[in-house]
Amino acid sequence: MTPISLAMLCACDAFSLQKQTLVERNARFDVPLVNATLSWPQHRSLVGLAGGDFARNGGIARDDVRAIVRAILADNPRIDAVSAIYLAILTERASRNNDLPPLFLAATLLQESAYDPYALSSSGAIGIGQFMPGTAASVGLDPFDPYASIAASARLIGGYVARYRNARTSSLRGSPYALALAAYNAGPGAVSAYRGVPPYAETEQYIALIRYRWEKMRAYEGRGRILLRL
Repeated sequence: MTPISLAMLCACDAFSLQKQTLVERNARFDVPLVNATLSWPQHRSLVGLAGGDFARNGGIARDDVRAIVRAILADNPRIDAVSAIYLAILTERASRNNDLPPLFLAATLLQESAYDPYALSSSGAIGIGQFMPGTAASVGLDPFDPYASIAASARLIGGYVARYRNARTSSLRGSPYALALAAYNAGPGAVSAYRGVPPYAETEQYIALIRYRWEKMRAYEGRGRILLRL
């Protein structure tokens, strides 16, 4: 058996071990997404695939998905390479569906949870998107489900960006992206009350860290800095 065949078998085995966290809990199975994950260009050796070095290292990332994979693997060593590919494809798809830059959404989810499906904050927020149990229940969301959590985060953040983009001529201060992040972190009520990003140290640091992550992934692609005013 060739090294590539062995690598592909290894990918399939690794993926099968991750099905509990990578497939929606109601057993809905996204065949095109699985096929996209398992057809990722394979490394020339089994060791390369197992260690994920084909995604962690080497040259310029040729697209957003590769940049997101590299960032996930760098930030969360508990996530294997195949799972990182799956999560990156989910993120790219959800971003496009909600008119968001994929790297912006990825940077937000990295800051929220480092893409840990079982992340639990001290305040009780759950999962990759860090939804509070009450919020999740109100929209019928299983916050531990990676597929649903990424999609829900994209819809919510995309809605905020669209709202604040349309309100740019009003008295709100800040870019649509900064305002959307402030709303996601502190609530849209705080954005309205302060007519912009609220002067909370936690929220300001949150936005700054997401900007840093966004720029880091752009650097993986050999691209310049972004402008995200606070």
